[in-house]
Amino acid sequence: MEAFIRNYIDDLQRVISRVDASAVAKIIGLFGEARENGNRIFAIGNGGSASTASHFVNDMGKGASVGRDKRFKVISLTDNVEWMTALSNDISYDDVYVEQLKNHAEEGDVLLALSGSGNSENVLRAVRYANEIGCNTVGFTGFGGGALAGLAQTSIVADSNHMGRVEDLHLILQHLICYYYMDEES
Repeated sequence: MEAFIRNYIDDLQRVISRVDASAVAKIIGLFGEARENGNRIFAIGNGGSASTASHFVNDMGKGASVGRDKRFKVISLTDNVEWMTALSNDISYDDVYVEQLKNHAEEGDVLLALSGSGNSENVLRAVRYANEIGCNTVGFTGFGGGALAGLAQTSIVADSNHMGRVEDLHLILQHLICYYYMDEES
């Protein structure tokens, strides 16, 4: 059991050590620009990635906003069960995020798209649409990047084919972004 634990931690440290800090800094800057310009930031994902999207919105909406002159306008498109199930039932689960973006997204907004595999069709459709209308798109993925790595304007690919490590890194990345604004700008 201890060998399993040690191996997991060692591999996660390897994945973390390969993150391009300049790419993370660029993403942090995109979110700051959105805040300064009054643009919205949307977050999407499926399963564990949906949970990370919601966590990101919580941390940016409260921790990085409350008590500050300028607040982040963050929206998780993963948290409206009624709308998501209606879209899934009446149109397609593949359109669950793009249809929400059609109601809200505007040029200059930012879309954070999380997909462990990088190949979730509903995420890819949303990124394509966001690109088309002039949003800034950010992708967090793993497993070699999938289609998302090439579709998002800025991507970080976790160097792992293990969903746990990929999702661990995505959570760390969202904390890096949020805590930059909570700790460095406080």
